Amino acid sequence: MAIRTHRYGTRVEWSANGDGTQGYTRYSRNHAIAAAGKPKILGSSDPLFRGDASRYNPEELLVASLSACHMLWYLHLCAMNRITVTAYLDEAMGTMEESADGGGRFVRVVLRPQVTLAAGDRDRALALHDEAHHHCFIANSVNFPVDVVPTIVEP
Repeated sequence: MAIRTHRYGTRVEWSANGDGTQGYTRYSRNHAIAAAGKPKILGSSDPLFRGDASRYNPEELLVASLSACHMLWYLHLCAMNRITVTAYLDEAMGTMEESADGGGRFVRVVLRPQVTLAAGDRDRALALHDEAHHHCFIANSVNFPVDVVPTIVEP
């Protein structure tokens, strides 16, 4: 049962380039994502779906959200457990399957956090990834597996 409710608002804006959506191959997939008081994120669709490769696509943003949520929980838990993290790098990878009708869904995301410690219990630092995963708001909201494969990097 929820104790508190939080709301998050964003704005996605697209405008036609000439003829609008008169033809599937003619309209731009470029758009801007914004939230109050923050810079815009330039988005598009994946290049496989006629998008601009120089802009973020929704699939990348989903994987990045899972990675960032895990990291923020992990850093919080390390601070609470007197484990000093000096660097954190995650090269996350998501897998999406496309269905015959053109739809699709994510089937798995793998997070690979590499953590550098300055102080604290190495075994506890590894174990805290499980706790971080348990608390991650985004991982708790998706209907596909999110695996966490952490490593500790020696300074």
